[in-house]
Amino acid sequence: MMPLQSTAIEPTWAALTPALVLAVFALLLFVLDSIDPDESNSGLLAGTATVGTVTAMVVAGAFLLTGVGSGEGVSLYGGQLVVDSMALFFMFIATSVATLVCLASLDYLEGRQYQAEYYILVMLATTGMTLMAAANSLATIFVSLELLSLPSYALVAFLKNDKGSVEAGMKYFLVGALSSAVFAYGVSLVYGVTGSLLLEEIAAALQSAGALSGLGGVLGVGVLMVAGGFAFKTASVPFHFWAPEAYEGAPAPVSAFLSSASKAAGFVVAFRVFVVAFPIEAVAPVIDWVLLFQVLAVVTMTLGNFAAATQENVKRMLAYSSVGHAGYVLIGLAALTGAGNGEIVLGAGMIHLLVYGFMNTGAFLFVALVEYWGIGRTFEDYNGLATKAPVACVAMTVFMFSLAGLPIGGGFLSKYYLLAGAVGAGVWWLALVAAVNSALSLFYYSRVVKAMWIEEPDGNLEGIDARGYPTGLYAAVVIAAIVTVLLLPAIGVFSGVAFDAASAVLQLGP
Repeated sequence: MMPLQSTAIEPTWAALTPALVLAVFALLLFVLDSIDPDESNSGLLAGTATVGTVTAMVVAGAFLLTGVGSGEGVSLYGGQLVVDSMALFFMFIATSVATLVCLASLDYLEGRQYQAEYYILVMLATTGMTLMAAANSLATIFVSLELLSLPSYALVAFLKNDKGSVEAGMKYFLVGALSSAVFAYGVSLVYGVTGSLLLEEIAAALQSAGALSGLGGVLGVGVLMVAGGFAFKTASVPFHFWAPEAYEGAPAPVSAFLSSASKAAGFVVAFRVFVVAFPIEAVAPVIDWVLLFQVLAVVTMTLGNFAAATQENVKRMLAYSSVGHAGYVLIGLAALTGAGNGEIVLGAGMIHLLVYGFMNTGAFLFVALVEYWGIGRTFEDYNGLATKAPVACVAMTVFMFSLAGLPIGGGFLSKYYLLAGAVGAGVWWLALVAAVNSALSLFYYSRVVKAMWIEEPDGNLEGIDARGYPTGLYAAVVIAAIVTVLLLPAIGVFSGVAFDAASAVLQLGP
């Protein structure tokens, strides 16, 4: 589907409405909590947060369909923020994931303290994601990255009486602080060479005659450090080691939130920075970042999938699977060889993150459902689960097979676009590695399906009868499954927007 002709919006700051809506609802939750600090009013808190994320999602989708942000987009605050089609596309991803998480958290947080704080942190983190999508300066990127990261650390450690959650939050915080420092130092080196933090001005400085005279090494180190900061946020190897610990220890809805929405936010910034600020022709004499991302893509998808195949804990398997999918999305940068198909591979990365947002979020929310019932976390604990919860198990089957790339959901077409784009760009070997890894992933994804549908129950399913079927969690899982399936025939609704958005960003480059 092609976006409509660019639509002017007045005042221009209204283009940031999705982010503003999230910030307003976060403040509203503060007010509600101060007026009625009774923690038992979970329905009001969850409903307020869900309405906020749905409103932001609808606005982002409406802006996309009406052409707001088409072309070069709406520039704000001297170019510090740019709301273009790519920004709106990722705002839609972040808010859709946040909506599912807020809906599911209604039941997951039942009987727990600090529920208002939980939803406030989710809303603020999502606000940071939407601002990351629109950030057009290394300064605003850093600020929005921290607005995402700081609430995320608290969310991982939300279960204050759970040793695993607190330990995971501490590890996430320490590694995150280190990665932020590395990223900030890299930004300072880039600024020292180019004299600017705006992405277009950095590119113009690098393309000017003699720009790298005597400073090529400094720029190369700066670009590497910036890439390292993004690799941490997207859980790419070798900066992935925090992810399994954080995802396993965090509440399952938080794991869904971080592994889907946070990863998408990290990738949109990486796409924009490397395509716009560091044109490969200008920086090739000091660093070939396309080759760098090719290596990262191969290592990330391979290590992530092999590590996932060795796990016995379903949540930890999904964590390593998330690492593997980061490797697939890295193809969006790794295949920008200049041989053509640039908008295809970059757009394919965007499409995969959209589909991944639903199928991966749904998978983690299914784990949250199982945790709610107190069944357990290993593959064996899932034995015979379909006899008690067939609808939820059908949804989980959809998630597993779609993540593996089978034609049961949108994951099939998003991976196809990635592989076809890589072949068209001349890096067929990268597509081959991705195909082999995708075939490997079917092994461990099918283990979950086999346990649910084929194995006999181990007598540990009494919690389902005791606690019943939670409305919010069940609804979130089913909605995610329905959208995952519908994205297979309806992927064209988003693919045209994604390819056009990628083309617009590429035109801002060299």
